[in-house]
Amino acid sequence: MARSSPRAAPGPPHGDANLKDLHGNTLGLKPSELQQLRNTYRRRVSPHEIVSPELARHLTELSLETNRQVGVLLNRKGEVEQVVVGNAHKLELPDIGRARAGQVRLRGLRLVHTHLKSEPLTRDDLTDLALLRLDLVAAIGVRPDGLPGVLHFGHLVPANGDGSYWRTETLPSVHGPQPDLVATLSALEDELAQGTAGRRVSGRERAMLVGVALDGERGRAEASLAELRELSRTAGVEVLDSVLQMRREPDPRFLIGRGKLEELNLRAMQLGTDLLVFDRNLSPSQSRHIAEETALKVLDRT
Repeated sequence: MARSSPRAAPGPPHGDANLKDLHGNTLGLKPSELQQLRNTYRRRVSPHEIVSPELARHLTELSLETNRQVGVLLNRKGEVEQVVVGNAHKLELPDIGRARAGQVRLRGLRLVHTHLKSEPLTRDDLTDLALLRLDLVAAIGVRPDGLPGVLHFGHLVPANGDGSYWRTETLPSVHGPQPDLVATLSALEDELAQGTAGRRVSGRERAMLVGVALDGERGRAEASLAELRELSRTAGVEVLDSVLQMRREPDPRFLIGRGKLEELNLRAMQLGTDLLVFDRNLSPSQSRHIAEETALKVLDRT
């Protein structure tokens, strides 16, 4: 339920804002713009709101002036942890470490950034939400006068029948009622924990099976994947899901291709998977790259 949250005025600086790092595309910015960006670290918002109108206006005015997306990572106290600058179309987040697929709790950070054309959350925004296990991702539209406009936001959802990984909403303005973020995150983490707890009762490793069918091999691949499911069960592994991808040829780096691996990673995170079992032999290089991308244990057919 939405409610009007108390507005938190900028508080005293925690540390020296001048010593805080700026991340991303800062090349070519004026000294005054860099100083304004560093001053963002002095800002505070209420833990109950996604973003305050004051912080939103600060970000959108900077975004219009620099013609770049500007964003912050906020902790659950409403403090600015990181200030990030992108280009006109995209924001590259600093390395905060990808979440492990089996991780239940959210990271305790939310990303609030600007969109120069007021466009909805992008696939990159939502992928960052999932793979970094962020509390929430929000995008503030930049109006032609530099004031904040529409507010798009999204958060993860537990495993569900329609196969969605996140829920997105749009508010017409940052000045109106916003969802109570404390209550929203508390309820969401309870749902995520309950869903994962229900799958942990057996105490066994939880796996997703992955098959690849080259041209003309679908029938054989389906049969092989079914056999692998039985072998996994016999070995004491709990199979949560299986995926079969059609390809003309195996991807040399990931076997299934980066796009499919990203989708697999999202599904594994939602299900609380520990293990990926591939129904083909992987090269040492492929095993390493897949493990690095997913932070999961990886086994092949052998």
